[in-house]
Amino acid sequence: VQLVESGGGLVQPGGSLRLSCAASGFTFSSSTMRWFRQAPGKQRELVAVITSGGSTNYADSAKGRFTISRDNAKNTVYLQMNSLKPEDTAVYYCYFGWLGYDYWGQGTQVTVST
Repeated sequence: VQLVESGGGLVQPGGSLRLSCAASGFTFSSSTMRWFRQAPGKQRELVAVITSGGSTNYADSAKGRFTISRDNAKNTVYLQMNSLKPEDTAVYYCYFGWLGYDYWGQGTQVTVST
């Protein structure tokens, strides 16, 4: 299993970023995928979930601003982040879990600052 995130960077408050996670080594189209984030000095927290059927769920902090989506033809899950705030600054991780095993990407840094 391999998960490779991309798309992070430095953005001003109110700006947007789209994160991508390219997956391989498992049946992506049948899998629930998640985005987590971890800010400095804080625990890793769940941001968004998308099931194999396309149902989504979001942390309260992400609702109305973030959108998780997937492209099964590309084995890729996305996180569109709009109206970014300084408190969104964190390393964002793609996650897949299966039969008790946890798979994480290497993370991509998102920094929201002037």
